[in-house]
Amino acid sequence: MKKLTIALAAAALLATACGSSSSGEQSKTLTVFAAASLTESFGALEKKFEAEHQGVDVKLSFDGSSKLAQQIDEGAKADVFASADQNNMDKAVQAGRIDGQPKVFATNRLTIAVAPGNPKGIKGFADLARGGPTVVTCAPQVPCGAATKKVEQATGVTLKPASEESDVKAVLTKVRAGEADAGLVYVTDAASAAGKVDRVDFPEAAGAVNTYPIAVVKDAPQAELARQFTDLVLGEAGRRELGKAGFGTP
Repeated sequence: MKKLTIALAAAALLATACGSSSSGEQSKTLTVFAAASLTESFGALEKKFEAEHQGVDVKLSFDGSSKLAQQIDEGAKADVFASADQNNMDKAVQAGRIDGQPKVFATNRLTIAVAPGNPKGIKGFADLARGGPTVVTCAPQVPCGAATKKVEQATGVTLKPASEESDVKAVLTKVRAGEADAGLVYVTDAASAAGKVDRVDFPEAAGAVNTYPIAVVKDAPQAELARQFTDLVLGEAGRRELGKAGFGTP
């Protein structure tokens, strides 16, 4: 009986030790707020980070950068913020919600997503305003929408979109679904839908390149993990994964 009691006690201690170690790791959730255009590349980096940090769960929250910046300003519990433009990162900085100096990790530019085969024969940006094609864009406060407005101002071409979407993936979805003939998206988004949309590049996009900054959020619940994740994005592995998706280097 005594031997059985000792054995049970030892088993209980072992289970407690293993449980505390396991639950301690499992309780670590790293929350990353990222621009919608980073969906594919950050999804790959999430897997890499989790593989290198046993028990850590990376929770990716994708949306338009303006909406994410607003949520952070309102006190949303996030560890990392990756914006598709400097403007929305600046808003988070000015609100006192960023720890340290944001760093640019990628660039992106616009292209025109059209149905496979380009049935409307769109050849450039001006064709989007000639009447006929149903065009969708991002809303002006969203980075891809701000870039579109910049191209409009530079070219003198004014678009009349059928809708202005809250993020670039919503624009891409409408083109893929046949609800729009053309949409202004990033080259990375068009690449992610290769075979389901065609891409029409236009030279004026070079004048509206977006830079992507990343930073640790102030009072981040997992500040150390947040710094490690930003290091991953800024490092060689991050550049390699972003390059695969079509992002440019800073």
